[in-house]
Formats: sequence, C-alpha cells, structure tokens
Amino acid sequence: MDSYDLGRITYLVLLLLAVGGYFVAHNRGNLSKLAQQATIWGLIFLGVVAGYGLWGDIQRDLAPRQAVLEGGRIEVPRMFDGHFYLTARLNGAPVEFVVDTGATDVVLSKDDARRAGIDLDSLDYTGRAMTANGMVRTASARIEEISVGDIRDTGLRVSINEGEMPQSLLGMTYLRRFSRIEIADDTLILTR
Repeated sequence: MDSYDLGRITYLVLLLLAVGGYFVAHNRGNLSKLAQQATIWGLIFLGVVAGYGLWGDIQRDLAPRQAVLEGGRIEVPRMFDGHFYLTARLNGAPVEFVVDTGATDVVLSKDDARRAGIDLDSLDYTGRAMTANGMVRTASARIEEISVGDIRDTGLRVSINEGEMPQSLLGMTYLRRFSRIEIADDTLILTR
C-alpha cells in the first residue's frame, strides 16, 4: 500500500464518519430505527458484493448452452464475455473449451489433459508455441475419442501446455473436421 492508497482510505473513512455522524445526530431520538436501517443497508451492500463475486459462476448457469442438432450440426451461443465455449468429451471426460479459430492445435491445460487420461509424467515438452503471453513449451499426445453429442471422432492430436492455462483451446486441428464454420446471430454453427 502506497501513500496514494492510504490517502484514499483516509478520505473514505472520514466521509463515512461524516455521513454516519449526520444520520446519528439527525435520528438520535429514534436510534432503534436508525439501527434497523443501517442493518438493512449493510445487508444490501453484502448482497451486492456477494452477487458480484459469484457472477462468474452464475452466468454460465443462466446462459444458453450448446446444442447438437440432427445432420451433424452444432450450435454454440456467444457468452457474455464474447467467446464461444464448447464442451466436448475427451476419452469420455467432459472438457470445456474456448473455440479459437486462431489456434492451429487443440491445446489442453494440464488439468484437462489429466482428466482425459493423459499421463503427464510421461510427456516430453519438446514443442514450442507462441501465445499472447509469449513462448511456451508444449507436449504432443493423442486423444483416442472426442465427442460432442452424437458427433464422434477418433485419433485427435492435441498439445498440452506446460505452463498455467485457465481454459483449454479448441483449435483448427479439430475444427477443420467440419465442412462449414459460420457465425450468425451471435451463434457459432459447426456443420459436418
């Protein structure tokens, strides 16, 4: 904490004391009502803070999910953050991906690779990839089966990122298996 932060905190405390002092002086004849109103406002404040903190978890439950339609068509709605998220099963394990048409490979985080049954201790991180965060080392592996609803593929080559990665990327090595990729009305449509 530097002197600028200390000054801001001091200002906010003094402002709180001034506003609180006004309300206490103004309502000193009815302190029980003042305590009741202070409790209500405190609970409203805590509710707003809790709602803000949980919004990342809640928004995915409120938002529409992907749909696999007849004829090998997958529709993925754009989420609130502007990305398309697709959940696929890798060797039977569900993995949520960010669809990334700018990524050459399907890139798995270590956690998702482990969930898909890849033994991380046996991997050789001999590959290199340039990312938005700079150069990272990667290892290559094969996924026996990847499925999205009724759409199943086998023998998918994936890369495992050695560094920390918040979300796995669904890149072109999988997306090019579809005959058509389009975006219409905030929906990504993959067609076989």
